[in-house]
Formats: sequence, C-alpha cells, structure tokens
Amino acid sequence: MLLDRALSGPPSASVKLGTALFAAALTALTGCGTPPPASKVPTARAAVDRVHATQDCGIGIHANAKIDHFGKGGRVRGDLLAFAVWPARLRMDVVSPFGVTLATLASDGDKFSLYDLREKRFFFGPASSCNIARLTTVPMPGHVLVSILRGEAPVLKHAPDDASIVWDSGGYYVVTIKGTNGAEQRVKVAPHPADFALPWDKQRLRVLDVEVKQQGIVLYHAELSDHRPAPMATPRIDPDMIDPPVPTSGPTCTAELPRRIHVEVPGKDEDVLFRYESVTWNPPLPEGTFTQPIPPGVEIQRVTCDE
Repeated sequence: MLLDRALSGPPSASVKLGTALFAAALTALTGCGTPPPASKVPTARAAVDRVHATQDCGIGIHANAKIDHFGKGGRVRGDLLAFAVWPARLRMDVVSPFGVTLATLASDGDKFSLYDLREKRFFFGPASSCNIARLTTVPMPGHVLVSILRGEAPVLKHAPDDASIVWDSGGYYVVTIKGTNGAEQRVKVAPHPADFALPWDKQRLRVLDVEVKQQGIVLYHAELSDHRPAPMATPRIDPDMIDPPVPTSGPTCTAELPRRIHVEVPGKDEDVLFRYESVTWNPPLPEGTFTQPIPPGVEIQRVTCDE
C-alpha cells in the first residue's frame, strides 16, 4: 500500500489543502497548549523588570529546608538552615536529624569560611564559586545562588539588542540573553495564574527555569517550582530582655517564593535539591550572621581554587 502511494506521484494541490485544513481543525479541537495573556510582555527587558518588581520588597530570606546532594560521592541528605540576602551574602548550617550542627558556611560576598564540625576543620578564603561548592556541591558565584534561592534569575551582562522574548505554548515566556562574554542564558518566566487578564505591566512573573551555557556547555541549570506566598519575618527578641531587639532587614514582604529548587551542573555531574519546609522574607540579621570566628582546637586551612 505504501509502495503504491509512492509510485503514484505527488499529491495534488487540492489534496494538500484538504490535509492542511484537517490538521488545523484537529489542532483546534484537541488544543495546542496555553495561549498567551491578552496583554503580552513586549520585550525581554520588560520581563526582567517585571520579575524584579514582583519581588522588589524582598531583600533576603531565611529558610528551613531539606537538602539533597547528588554527585560523584553518591547521595547525601540533610536538614539546612539558610540565609540568602542580596546581593551575595550567604549562611548555611547543615543540621543532623538530632539538631546538631554538622557544618556551617558563611560568606559576606567577599570572604568565605566553612567550619566542618565533624572533622574539626576550618576553611577560609575568597567567596569564589568553587569554595561555595564545598558545601552546596554546585560551583556558582554567590550572587547567582542568592538570586536563585530568592526565586529570581541573575541576568547576564548584555547589550540591549542581545535579548529576546517569545511565548511558549507550555504556558510561559522564554527570555534568551546573549552575554557580552560569549555566554547564553535562557530564562522561563510565567505570569501568575490570577494575572492573565491584567495589563502586562501589572502581571506578577514567576521564574520557572534558568540555564546558562558557555560555548554550548551548560554551566548551570536551575528549576524552580511550587511557588507560594511567603510570610514576613518578625523582629528577633531576646527572651531574657538582655540584648536589644534585632529588627527585620527589609520592608514588609509576602511575595511568592518557590518551595522546590533543583540546581544542576551537568559538566561536573553534581546537583543539589533544596526543598523549603518554611521560609520567611527579610529576616533579622544579627551581627556576625555572615562571618564566623575561628574556633579553638581545629585544623585551619586557607583554600583557593580555580574557577
């Protein structure tokens, strides 16, 4: 039968037209993904600005999370207490199921330290990608990790004409940015479901996916999901009323945050999954949150590494 059709020659124009009309009708009946909002975000720059505006009230977060490491050494799971504050301040405490701190990473954006309580070793050095990876397993600059943990996408430096935006029938925009250093970034952002009928400059945008490539090689890929409003933190009050209260670190904020963040570095076969069990905006930041003193009786090692 197929051979007979092949030998009978090309179909007529009327047959081609009938086939096209049938395909169009089938598409209309079965649906073809999610149509864009009536008011579409016009440019990539506008989309980036809407993401920032959506979370403009949020300076930083404090999260109680589960963390899963997947890498060459196998899978490691644990509990994590994390501060991530714009632009690049980080603190992460890995805690055992019994509430004992196992390791603490602190970075003020310039200086890094990591205290491994199990091995009684204290590392310090520059806040470089590879030093951050000593706890997270994923080598990325501090400002990139802070942005992603806050539900945003760090944007590559680029010329105005090197950014584009298209609507995907999966229900999101794809913003593509060509960086000035030869890297390329792709960010998927979606309007909040309740905002589809609003003008584009009133729509809240969620970051769903961020990928950065350099010369075709994926530097990192992050998936963000389960977006929900997060509560505002409250001031820290000393129950003994000895120390003065520590105020919150920013304005009132209840913007959405993703509760599940999966970050991969395919070239190094490393990835980490953060699952927020609880998270608040703009937490109090007592002095010393992003630094830590060298404890007595530990092995001290300055660490530097190639980016």
